[in-house]
Amino acid sequence: MTISYFLSLLVFSPLLGIIVLAFLPKKNEQGIKWLGLLATLPALFLSLMAYFKHRSGTDLAEFAERVSWIQFADPNVVGENVFSVFYELGIDGFALIMVILTAILSTLAAIASFHIKKEWKGYYMLFLLLEIGMLGVFTAQNLILFFIFFEMTLIPMFFLIGKWGNFEKEKAAYSFLIYNGLGSAVLLIVIMVLFSRTGTSNIEALTYLMNTKQAPLTDPLKMGLLIALLVAFGVKLPIFPLHSWMLRVHVEAPPSIVMLHSGILLKIGAFGLIRFGRGIFPEQFKELAVLLAVLGVVNLLYGAFLAFIQTDFKMVLAYSSISHMGIVLIGLGANNEPGIQGAIFQVVSHGLISALLFFLVGVLYERVHTSHIANLGGLAKGMPLTAGFLLAAAMASLGLPGMSGFVSEFMAFLGLFKEMPVLAAIGALGIIMTAVYLLRAVLAITYGRADREFIGITDIRSYEWAPVLVLVGLIVLIGVYPAILSGPLQTTLDTIMHGTGG
Repeated sequence: MTISYFLSLLVFSPLLGIIVLAFLPKKNEQGIKWLGLLATLPALFLSLMAYFKHRSGTDLAEFAERVSWIQFADPNVVGENVFSVFYELGIDGFALIMVILTAILSTLAAIASFHIKKEWKGYYMLFLLLEIGMLGVFTAQNLILFFIFFEMTLIPMFFLIGKWGNFEKEKAAYSFLIYNGLGSAVLLIVIMVLFSRTGTSNIEALTYLMNTKQAPLTDPLKMGLLIALLVAFGVKLPIFPLHSWMLRVHVEAPPSIVMLHSGILLKIGAFGLIRFGRGIFPEQFKELAVLLAVLGVVNLLYGAFLAFIQTDFKMVLAYSSISHMGIVLIGLGANNEPGIQGAIFQVVSHGLISALLFFLVGVLYERVHTSHIANLGGLAKGMPLTAGFLLAAAMASLGLPGMSGFVSEFMAFLGLFKEMPVLAAIGALGIIMTAVYLLRAVLAITYGRADREFIGITDIRSYEWAPVLVLVGLIVLIGVYPAILSGPLQTTLDTIMHGTGG
């Protein structure tokens, strides 16, 4: 294993932007906005470089970093150390894809942030700090470092919601902090138990150790820790009934921040369940497979039904996110290769589709200052481009063939049909309901009775084209050429399914 600092450079590259922003005059609006955007580009460039290096044959292990960081002395033996914590970064195929997704959405959300009307300096500094936390979560190779980056995402999100959100922004910010703080506390307990019992926080070492006969934890304790992980990451995903905080965030936070929240931060929950739940506790994960599948179907149907009865488009999309995260749980509950692959594809697909939908909601809200469906009728007459892209995003979300949503849903349900056909058939009703609530809402907005005059309102502006075209392009690319994801993922899937007790 070679030591390089490529990943550290990737993760902490936004820090340079934070430092430069600190010295810019706070009234220099254009300078701050463009610097905030430029500061996201190095991470994007480096993540794509890693992808193409991997495609050309470079082993991802070559990007690994390991440096001695913290040592805990044994009070009973002079000069001896009991526990050592290393600064460890690394990526596999799954982490690489999540890093690229984070870098892409961060750049596009920085463009969407041009709509921010006040205190741009503080906003972009917090925005870039959030990006560091997200990149760190996906590259951390030990649980303590993972937890530090995990926590690093909470504070900037709290202020970004509470300072730059809408009318009930404070309630949304505190709801976010309380729920996610409780999830973090549960996660910390799991990490401390594992660390104290094994003497290591290295994820690879824990994965190996927990799957040997010499594992220092009893099976009941392993099951308890897995259930605790399900709660900790279930808050993040979110799993019903741990979801109420997310609704407020989706409605009250700035659309640019919701792009990152729905596109990336929710996916940390899925990443954690796959990386730590399925990876470290595979036998216990098998025992919970039916529960996960049931929770997935409940999420799917509950979110779809509640989305159908909403009158505010932001709330439709919020419940839609809950519903679509049910597909991730369905794939995990299948606990076979097509199911796990479908879950990972859904993580990426929904990240892109939800980012596109919330970007378009932001475009609308910035112009007409409402997201109520009844007030948006007739959009196609005055803003035909926005209306067209909104329809395209809806088609992707409901799983139209040729778009990324179809690939992820097909694989997740294929996996579940192999294991639990009756439950899969019930869950398939959620796909039908998804088409109903999305088409109902989007058609009402684009072709419904006009409650206002959209003529004369600016359609997509020049700087707004980049997020729309990039997101639509990626959604279609994955839909017609899923190997762009499945290639890097194959080694990860082999490790998950066969290398850790699968």
